[in-house]
Amino acid sequence: MERLEWCSRCLRARLVTAAVRRRLPWLLLGLVFLGSALKDGELVPDTPMQNKRNVLNVYFVKVAWAWTFWLLLPFIGITSYLFARSKFIYGPTKSILAALRRLSALLVGTAVWYVCTELFVYIENLTGTCSTSSELSETHQLYTTKQDCHRNNGIWNGFDISGHCFLLSYCTLMIVEEMTVLEGLSIDRNSRLRVVINSLFVSLCFLTMIWVFMFLCTTVYFHDFSQKLLGALVGLAAWYATYRVWYLKPFSPGLPLPNTPLSSKKYSYSR
Repeated sequence: MERLEWCSRCLRARLVTAAVRRRLPWLLLGLVFLGSALKDGELVPDTPMQNKRNVLNVYFVKVAWAWTFWLLLPFIGITSYLFARSKFIYGPTKSILAALRRLSALLVGTAVWYVCTELFVYIENLTGTCSTSSELSETHQLYTTKQDCHRNNGIWNGFDISGHCFLLSYCTLMIVEEMTVLEGLSIDRNSRLRVVINSLFVSLCFLTMIWVFMFLCTTVYFHDFSQKLLGALVGLAAWYATYRVWYLKPFSPGLPLPNTPLSSKKYSYSR
């Protein structure tokens, strides 16, 4: 448990800060430009990460929202409940309602993920054409979707907005925002809840590192520059519209730390 506490303390000092929250969107945009420059300049070495079947892509990125959702679910629920009890001196019922309100941010995130990915698919289908090896003998055949094209061993050529750049940027920014609740949370070092929260926090930190690393790999190995930039901009726009605009309003899931969109308070997780 001491190692977990030490690891959590080190990660908090580096990730749960206002500076990280300010600079992270610019870092992600910078990675798009850097990765695209390396790719276009053919300066990228051959590594297992250029294979779409690599372990991190198959078991993490392909289900990125599921990983983000199921780790944030207990983290937001527990920390929001404790925050409401300690800071607002709410009773159990009001604290549960406060936690449920904050958990609705995950429903918002799910809606953002679903709408944007469906929109990307629609745009790719709308702008694409199918090339097949049997084009000369089957010129009458017309494929209107990427799925139909692939089903007939064709190659679909459309504007493929990078879903990876969108989702990884959005998940990364969302996790970092939600972890700021620790700035205003006080829990006894000997509490079992502290162990649970530390475990969830460390897991979320490592997940964030995976998302940033895979974001970089996406910019280096896949998609055109415009596709990656647009995907990242959609992710940043979704984060900004929620955590910087909507969540400041009364009728919203609210911020992890109320009325402090860029908190600079000293971390107060222990007492």
